[in-house]
Amino acid sequence: MPDFNKKRILIIKQSSLGDIIHTLPVVHAIKRCYPESSVGWVVQKAFASLLERDPDVDEVIPIHIPSTSDPHSGRWAYWSAFKGMAGSLRDLRRRFKQRPFDLVLDLHASFRSALLGLMNPGGRRVGFSDAKELNPLFQHEKIRVKSSWIHAQDKNLLFCDYLGCPSMPEDFRFYSDERDHAQVDSFLTKAGWVPGKRLVYVNPAARWATKYWTVENWAALSDRLISEIDAVVVLASSGQDKNYLQQIAGLMKEKAIVAAGSLTLNEAVALLQKSAVYVGLDSGPMHMAAMAGIPVAALFGPTNPELVKPYGTEHRIIVNKELDCLGCRKRSCDDPACLHGISVDQVFDQVLELLTL
Repeated sequence: MPDFNKKRILIIKQSSLGDIIHTLPVVHAIKRCYPESSVGWVVQKAFASLLERDPDVDEVIPIHIPSTSDPHSGRWAYWSAFKGMAGSLRDLRRRFKQRPFDLVLDLHASFRSALLGLMNPGGRRVGFSDAKELNPLFQHEKIRVKSSWIHAQDKNLLFCDYLGCPSMPEDFRFYSDERDHAQVDSFLTKAGWVPGKRLVYVNPAARWATKYWTVENWAALSDRLISEIDAVVVLASSGQDKNYLQQIAGLMKEKAIVAAGSLTLNEAVALLQKSAVYVGLDSGPMHMAAMAGIPVAALFGPTNPELVKPYGTEHRIIVNKELDCLGCRKRSCDDPACLHGISVDQVFDQVLELLTL
C-alpha cells in the first residue's frame, strides 16, 4: 500500500450539501491515517464556509457554477452555468499549475467534475467505476462499486478502503466554534427561547418540488409540537425559503421561530447541535443533523431512503406505504401523493417516539 503521507490530495465534491456531508468522513480518515498529507477540496462557494471550519481541510478551493436544477434558477441558468464553468476551469488551471496535487479523488462522479480534475497537471486521478456522463474515461484508476444498492455514505467510504485507511466512528463529525454557538444563542434568545427548553429543528424545504409536504400540515405539526410537548419549534432552511417558512408560521396558532435567512451555514450546524430532534424532508440539513448525531424524523417520497437515509444516527423514515411508485426520482409530478398522503399524526408520533428514547 502506498504511503500518502506528505502527499497533496485533492477532493472534488463541489455540491450538494448532503453530498459534501457524506464526504467529510473521507477527509477525516485521510488526515487520521496520513497526518502529514495536505488535503485540498474544490467546492461550490456557498458551502466553502463549512469546510473552512474543518482543520483537516488544508486548502478550500471555492468555485461558483450556478445550478441549472435549482427551483430558483432563472431563464438564463444554462448560460450562467456555462460561463461559471469556463471561468472555474481557467482559475483552477492557473492555481494548480503553481502547486499541483499528487492525487485527485473525484467523488462527484460527473462529466463536470472530471473536467475540474483535468485542470490539475500530472497526478493520479481516481473515480468510481459506475460514474455517469463519461466520467470513468478521465480517471487513471477506478474504484469498483459492486452494487447500485449502496448508501451514498458507504459508497464514498470506498475511497477510504482504496487509501488503506478504513473509516472509524470518530471520522463522522462536524466542526463549529464558539462564535457560531454564541450567535445562535443570541438569535434564539431574542426570539424568546429560554435556555434549557428543548428545540425541534423543522426543515420544510427542499430543492425538488416533489419532496414538499403541505404548508397546512407543517403548521399543524408545529402547533402540536409546541402545545403538546412544550417544544420550541425553529423553522429553518436557506434564505431563499424564508417566504415559504413565513407562510407556515402565519398559519400557526402557536408561535414558531423562523430562522431562514438569519443564520449562516456554520450557525445552522450549531443550531442542530443544540436541537433535540430534526424533523423535515430529505435534504442537506437532514444529513447535517445525522452527522451531528441528532435523532431524525424524515419524510420520504421520490427518493429511496435505502440510498440516502440519515446515516449513523437514530432515525425514523416516514413514507406513504400505500403507494408503489416511491423512489421514482421525479422532480415534478401532477399527483404528489407520496408526500401529501403522509398524515400529521404519522409524523408527530415518530417525533414523539424519538424524543422519548
